[in-house]
Amino acid sequence: MAPRQDSSSHRLDDAARAGWLYYVAGNTQEEIASKLGISRQSAQRLVSLSVSEGLIKVRLDHPIGRCMDLAGRLRSRFALDLVEVVPSDPASDSTIIGLAEATAAEIERWLRRSDPIVMAIGTGRTLKAAIEQLTPMECPQHKVVSLTGNIAPDGSAAFYNVIFNVADMVKARSFPMPLPVIASSARERELLHAQPMIRETLALAAQANVTFLGIGDIGPEAPLFVDGFITKTELHALQQAGAVGEICGWCFDADGKLVEGLTNNRVASAPMPSRERSLVVAIAMGRKKLPGIRATLNRRLVNGLITDERTAESLLT
Repeated sequence: MAPRQDSSSHRLDDAARAGWLYYVAGNTQEEIASKLGISRQSAQRLVSLSVSEGLIKVRLDHPIGRCMDLAGRLRSRFALDLVEVVPSDPASDSTIIGLAEATAAEIERWLRRSDPIVMAIGTGRTLKAAIEQLTPMECPQHKVVSLTGNIAPDGSAAFYNVIFNVADMVKARSFPMPLPVIASSARERELLHAQPMIRETLALAAQANVTFLGIGDIGPEAPLFVDGFITKTELHALQQAGAVGEICGWCFDADGKLVEGLTNNRVASAPMPSRERSLVVAIAMGRKKLPGIRATLNRRLVNGLITDERTAESLLT
């Protein structure tokens, strides 16, 4: 498990965000408090800290400054409600530590709310890494529901299904989806979804206030294929049909439209919650995922994004 950054580093990051929002984006302290989920007094202290620590000069003298600039442009370009851009590692284009930290921080902001919420969770390597970064807490007022099945093709537990990890870390009521990720037939999926327990879980997922999910690619090393959920023949068929990405097993093309037939006829995952009534956040980065991320944003399959600098720059090109 990657170590959490120390509190002083997190404090400077928060000060940098507050300073950028105040001095660059022109937000009031009340608006900053709302966006960061803190009190007005805390927002005022963070803005002051950004000055006293020398983060604010003519420009924001902190790596997060460029990231927030990219985030603002992404927000405007794709009409997103939430964007977080983390610095890219100059030594690696595949490390997900920064992305995991940022996702963990956003999940924690929601879980610290006193009013009950329903949080829906997808699956994937990056999301699993993010859950491992969560600070343990007690959240009995919240419900966490899985959008995807947790059973692999061989009957074992799906390794990157994270619902039980979340429940263990935050002590919230958890609602797994006791289904295969992809059913053996459309008829089997229909029968499974008709079960009372499954119907209730699907209904709960549809009520989510916030959703966190990953975006998978449909390249030669597509997670659906590597993890054994689809065969090589099925992967090739999806590629031939124009699939460029998948979310919770649902495969879509470059326009963000679901691919008709093929494995989509057998996906047992819940539909994604409404983007009009809730926040649906994708966590994804990297060159091989770019087509899928771009299609997701253009089609507005999500209204939130957590990514890194390189990916953000490519999306804006």
